[in-house]
Formats: sequence, structure tokens, C-alpha cells
Amino acid sequence: MPRADKVKALLRALPGVDTLVTRVEGHAALAGVTRRRLTEAARDVLAAERRRVLEGAPAAAAPAAAPVDALAERVVARLSQGGAFSLARVVNATGVVLHTNLGRALLSPLARERLQAVAGAYSNLEMDVNRKERSSRYAHVDALLQRLTGAQSSLVVNNCASAVLLALESLARGKEVIVSRGELIEIGGEFRIPDIMRRSGATLREVGTTNRTHLKDYAQAIGPETGLLLKVHTSNYRVVGFTAAVSSRELADLGRARGVPVMEDLGSGCLIDLRRFGFPYEPTVPEVVASGVDLVCFSGDKLLGGPQAGIVVGTAGLVGRLAQNPLNRALRIDKFTVAALEATLYAYEAGNALETIPTLRMLTEAQAAIRRRARGLLRRLPPETHARLGLTLVEATSQVGGGALPTVELPTAAVALGTPERPAQALDERLRMGQPPVLGRVLDDRLLLDFRTILPSDIPALAAALAAL
Repeated sequence: MPRADKVKALLRALPGVDTLVTRVEGHAALAGVTRRRLTEAARDVLAAERRRVLEGAPAAAAPAAAPVDALAERVVARLSQGGAFSLARVVNATGVVLHTNLGRALLSPLARERLQAVAGAYSNLEMDVNRKERSSRYAHVDALLQRLTGAQSSLVVNNCASAVLLALESLARGKEVIVSRGELIEIGGEFRIPDIMRRSGATLREVGTTNRTHLKDYAQAIGPETGLLLKVHTSNYRVVGFTAAVSSRELADLGRARGVPVMEDLGSGCLIDLRRFGFPYEPTVPEVVASGVDLVCFSGDKLLGGPQAGIVVGTAGLVGRLAQNPLNRALRIDKFTVAALEATLYAYEAGNALETIPTLRMLTEAQAAIRRRARGLLRRLPPETHARLGLTLVEATSQVGGGALPTVELPTAAVALGTPERPAQALDERLRMGQPPVLGRVLDDRLLLDFRTILPSDIPALAAALAAL
């Protein structure tokens, strides 16, 4: 039979889409996957097989078509990795507490409880039930933020970048904003202060140098076109050595004397001084508010340990201008953010934030406790697994992450694995392909699983994944 006829025969022998879908329906690995998604995957697999037959055949002879069972296995392999939902749980064994790519801060049990309460029922999001009148969604957290920070008023938007944009657009559109050259930061996703300033309609006025800026630099730059003095806390990097910077209080005094509002972007705002746990000094939100700065912006999902949010606290007049800006409507938070943020702030007011907020608990956990958790995992695994994977308990360092406290290294305990027969890179790939995916870090030809960020609830799944290797 001529080669062309053989190819046609092979193509005709391929199963139909419905036949292939019927073959894979009910497979245990595809539980929850919709029929529509099964159909799309079957079409893709069949299209790839047709291309293989048409393009991959040697000139001398036609290739053999894949049997139906082999095609079904390809459909299962394509779909089983992701499961029914794309956004899914992973085991964070990287040691980065506020891992941006893995969702940053974990919510407290109370915050999760409050989310469930408002998700499954109607709520008084914008209703004063006593008066049966419309109210503000911000009222649920405003009083808490006032008490915790000492500010007159507050506003919450969807993230800190939005808070900065809203403030610049509200207070300095068409005017100059004076910023130290050493504070023109870039954060993740290439968010840069100069870029956001152009978007807001404000004009950037740089003062000082990269490493040294003095109060006189700001004073000399203030003129009729000045709309705002902006101080940006360098939360994701440090300039060290021959440096000078203007304090929040000095800048606030200058702004008050010259009639210019002052705003500070803290980036990762913290309400608790962590120096007693060995952390370097980091200005807290109450400190900056007390310094006299008119507006302070900070994130809800970094050191605060709550949901993604951009929080603005400050004087009632300026916060009110931000709230009245039409742009605020596009940036406003939903009921889930309100619920989780209220619960997070409540923990600070109740005095149990260090015990109940996962971010703070992980950051301040002692190395000895982390080591005990790592040993608990090793005890779950048989000696042959230890030998085959080269499992050892090692000391390592964790990171804060999330653009916060960039120079801090936290002593931790990790389980290291990898042998010449089972190299770390290959083990890392296999663990990432599992369910749930396990993400560690490869260091010096060893895969480290850092137990600072491995939750107690992760350990059974992690033990099963290691045993399966």
C-alpha cells in the first residue's frame, strides 16, 4: 500500500472525540473535571496525534497510530495535573514567609471564619440596620484603624499601589511632588514611583542624591507648584554606608510650616515593634502617624498579616478628599476584604495578634520549635526512604519576603534531600508535579524543605509525597 494511503488509513482509525471522552470519564484522577474540559483536552490530544501522523512519518514508511488507550492516557495526563480548579493549595517549603507568588499572608482562623460568615449570607456591608439607612463599607474598619494607629480617619482600597495612586491624583494632580532621589523605588511587577506619578497627573521633583538627602533639599525645592511632600520607606532594599535621610517628623514639621501636605508610603506597614524578637528597627504605623505626617499608606497583606489591601490613615480632611475622588470607586474593597481585615485588626486590638496571625507567628517562631516539627516529619518516614533520598536535618535561613525587611535572615531548620542517583533538581521537579505541589529551594545540589513555612497541616501530605519519591 502506498505511504499516502497508509497515512489516510491511520487517520481514519483514530477515535472520535466522543469515544475518547467516554474512555476517560470516571477516571479517579479527573474527579470534578467538567465534560467540556474533557472534550477540549480530547480534541487537543487528537489534533496533536494527527500532526504526528502527518508530519512525523519517515519518508519510507508511515508511523503507527497511537492506540485508543495511549490517547486516553495523554488526556488524563494533560488534565490530572491541574485538577478541577486552577487556583489551588501548595506546600510552601521555600522558607519565604510572605511569598508573593504563593499568595503572601495566610489569614488567621478568625479571618477565615468571618469570610465564611459573609460569603454564605447577606450582610450589613453598606447598611445601618438600626436606622435602616445606607452606610459606608469602610465604617466596619475605620474605628479600629483609628484606635490602632492614632489617626483621625482611614480609607481602604485594593492594594498599596492603588492607595499611592489615589493620594497623588487627589492631592497633587497638575502639581509637583517632591521626593528624595534615594526613595524612587521599584517594587514587584515593575511598579515604579516615577511611573505612578505620571499616571496620577503629578510632576516628579527629585531632590538630594541616591545616598544622601537633607532637609534643606526639600525646603529649597518647595514653591508655588508644590502639591505634596512624599516620603517613601525603602521596605524592599537598604542603602548603607555614607547615607543621610530626613526623618518623618522633620519632613512633617517642614510641610506644616510651609503649608504643604506630607505623605509617607510605608509599603509594608507594621503595627507591632518586632525588635524584641531580634528584628531590626522598622517604623510602625502608629509611630509615623505620631510624627505628624498627614497621610500614611501601607499594605494589608504584608507584615500586617491580613488580606490584600491598601490602607490610608491620616487627617480627616485629606482622607476625605481621597474618599470623594471618583477613582476611589474603581479601587474600592469588597465584602471579603472588609471581613478579613476587620478580623485581622481585631486581633491587634485584642492583644493576641502574635499568637493568632500566621505571618507574625511564623516570623517569630523559635528555631527549636521549627526543628521539632522537622524531626516529626522524619519520624514518619521509614529508614529506607531516608537512605534513598539522603534525608538529613540541617540548619538554614528563612526570609521575610513580600518586599519587607530585605536584610533579615531568620534561623530555621530544613530537611535536605538529594543523592547522586536522585539529584536535587529532579526531586524538586517531581515534588512540584505532585498533588499538592511542594515547592522547596535548591542549594548546593541539595533540595531544602524549610519548616518555617511548612504548616502542621501540610506534614501528612509532605510525608506521603516524600515516600512516593
